Amino acid sequence: MPDDVFQFEMRMKARAFCLAGFSMWQRQINAGLKPFDLTHAQFVLLASMTWLAVSEKPLTQIDLANHAKMDVMMTSNVLRTLEEKGLILRKPHPTDTRAKSLAVTNKGLKLAEQAVQVVEGIDREFFNSLGAGASAFNKQLLKLIDSDT
Repeated sequence: MPDDVFQFEMRMKARAFCLAGFSMWQRQINAGLKPFDLTHAQFVLLASMTWLAVSEKPLTQIDLANHAKMDVMMTSNVLRTLEEKGLILRKPHPTDTRAKSLAVTNKGLKLAEQAVQVVEGIDREFFNSLGAGASAFNKQLLKLIDSDT
């Protein structure tokens, strides 16, 4: 068997292991978010908005999508749902008539604070199995995230 075929198989197996691990983690996250009536995507955007709210600059959908590394159209659809649930507001942007300015409501802030605690607990428990390798794993993930343009 040629070496290049074997290398391809190994890369595919590595990807399959990564996807399996991601799926296991995401199932736990989804189960943790269920009592809050949030999907993982809704949680990511709501938590990101809460974290980004410290900036004095108005937050736009595109800024949020870029921060969360999500597709702009998906971000818009998820934000519509969060707005319908009364967790966020979309208002006219103060200087860009084409954009909407985003804000978290008090209800959204309280829910985000509770959900973040649950998700952080799930993360700690799930990734705790890496033991001393957790730091190296986090560095590799950051490398992947930083390389995404």
